[in-house]
Amino acid sequence: MFSYRHAFHAGNHADVLKHTVLIATVQYLTQKEAALMVLDTHGGAGLYRLDGDYASKSGEASEGVLRLAEASPAELAPVLQAYMEKVRSFNQGSSVRNYPGSPFITQSLLRGHDRLKAFELHPTDMRSLTGNLAQLEVGRQVAVLHEDGFEGVKKFLPPPSRRALLLCDPSYELKSDYGRVLDMVTDSLKRFPTGTYAIWYPIIPRPEAHDLPKRLKTMATKAGKSWLHATLTVKSNKTSERGGLPASGMFLINPPYNLKDQLKPAMPQLVKLLGQDSNAAYTLESGG
Repeated sequence: MFSYRHAFHAGNHADVLKHTVLIATVQYLTQKEAALMVLDTHGGAGLYRLDGDYASKSGEASEGVLRLAEASPAELAPVLQAYMEKVRSFNQGSSVRNYPGSPFITQSLLRGHDRLKAFELHPTDMRSLTGNLAQLEVGRQVAVLHEDGFEGVKKFLPPPSRRALLLCDPSYELKSDYGRVLDMVTDSLKRFPTGTYAIWYPIIPRPEAHDLPKRLKTMATKAGKSWLHATLTVKSNKTSERGGLPASGMFLINPPYNLKDQLKPAMPQLVKLLGQDSNAAYTLESGG
């Protein structure tokens, strides 16, 4: 169960979509004065070297964040500008060698009274995350928890401030992860109906992957909650010679009201910049 390492995939097209949405969401949620708690169910190592052994072996960043790095900032939609500014803040000069994972991105956007709980089961990544965050000297603002994030979030919902964002992005290497995501969101909505829930998932030839957003949509609709669903496809899974992930999606329950408008100009730009064949496309829908 400990085979997956995000370091191989850091900065790929799925990270671009996920972290663009994450930044816009946290920026919106921190506009209100009340404290925000962010729960990150699968924190990873927190910070990755794109020229290191893992990332350079897969080369996925070259077809993801590094393509955006080559684009003129002025030509990017504001939400993508914000994403690249955040990535570059962890680098010196014009080159992008370091890639921040979701715990680092989130922490950099939090205010002094906000809190981040990052869960990580992989022992090596947990030690890396703890060590990397220690360099930031964030004190009690961030807690790294070596436990199952699916279960661990329960004790923090509802948060004392009554404001929370839950980010869930497991590897889905285990088919059971799809069901666990649904169970976790169902339970979390009962515990804290007004929280914002952001679920990343891979779009692959597996029934569970296609059922997940449908079931999340049904869940949100029945609960009377607003939702947003964005997907990015960069290539056909059938024609890909190198393999790799062809597409991914982000599903949010109780999303920022302005997120869809922010993504409207960004999604076609991502298709243009990150698309690898004629099958590149996006979807962006909302409801509730």
